[in-house]
Amino acid sequence: MENPQLIHHEDGHTHMAGEIHLPAPTAWPIVLALGIALMITGLLTHWAVSLLGLLLTLRAAWGWYFQVLPHENSIYVPVQADLIEIASTRESIERLPVSDMHRKLLPIETFSITAGIKGGLIGGFAMTVPAGIFSVVKFHSFWYAVNLLAAGGFVSWAGKSDAFLGQFHLEGLLAATAIHGLASVLIGLLYGAMLPMFPRKPILTCGFVAPFLWTGILYSALGIISPILNERIDWLWFIASQVAFGLVCGYVVNRQVKVRTGQFRALPFAIRAGLHGAHLPETKDDEQ
Repeated sequence: MENPQLIHHEDGHTHMAGEIHLPAPTAWPIVLALGIALMITGLLTHWAVSLLGLLLTLRAAWGWYFQVLPHENSIYVPVQADLIEIASTRESIERLPVSDMHRKLLPIETFSITAGIKGGLIGGFAMTVPAGIFSVVKFHSFWYAVNLLAAGGFVSWAGKSDAFLGQFHLEGLLAATAIHGLASVLIGLLYGAMLPMFPRKPILTCGFVAPFLWTGILYSALGIISPILNERIDWLWFIASQVAFGLVCGYVVNRQVKVRTGQFRALPFAIRAGLHGAHLPETKDDEQ
C-alpha cells in the first residue's frame, strides 16, 4: 500500500494531498456579539446585565485575538472530488433541423421616415379641429387652446386668466406651433414603426389603442411637465383630439408605400422574387 503524499509549507505545517486549508472553527465571534448585545440591553434594564455583557465582550475579544495572532489557527479538511451528473426529469423535445439563417427579424417591410413625418404633420393638423371646437364652444376664442398649449413653455403665464389666454399672442402661436409640430412628428414616426408590427386592424390600433395609451401616460405625468395645462385641460376633449390624430395619422401612414428592411434583402433572390417552390433546404426527414 502506497503512503499518501505529504505537502510541507514554509510555516512548518504538513498535510496530505487532497486536503484544503481552512480557518479553525471558533465560538468567540458569537460570544462577542452576545456581550455587546447584553451591554446595550443593560442600559434599559439593570447595570448588572451590562456588567455581564462587558465581561463576555472582554473575554471574547481576548480569545478571538489569540485565534488569529501570532499565528492563525487552521485545520486541513479532506476533499474528495465527485463527478455530479445533472439530470432533468423533463422529457426532451425532438426538434426539426433548421438552417443557420432560421432566425427572423420582423417585419420584413416597414414605412419610411418620410411616411411617418407626413402622417404626423397631417394628423397634427386634424387634431386642431376638435381642440379648436372645444376652445370656441367653452371660451368663445380659438386662441385659448393655442395659448394653453404654449403656456407650458412660459413660466410667466402660469397665473394668467382665461381672458388673457383667449387673446391672440404671437409668441404663444409660435411656441404652440413648435411644441405641437415636434410632438406630432415624433408620434408620426412612432406610428410608422409600429404599424408594420400590428398589421391587423390598423384603425383600431391607431385610432383607439394608441390614443388611450398616450392619454394615460400624459395623465400621470402632465402635472410635472406642465402644471398649468394639467389644471385647465379638459380630458374628454383631449381624448377626442387624440383619436382624431390617431385616425388621420394612421390612415396617411398606412397609405404610403412600404420599403424593404435588411432582413428581406438578406433572403435569397428566389424568395424575394416570389417564385413558387423557393423554400429553405430540405431536411433528411423531408427526403424520406
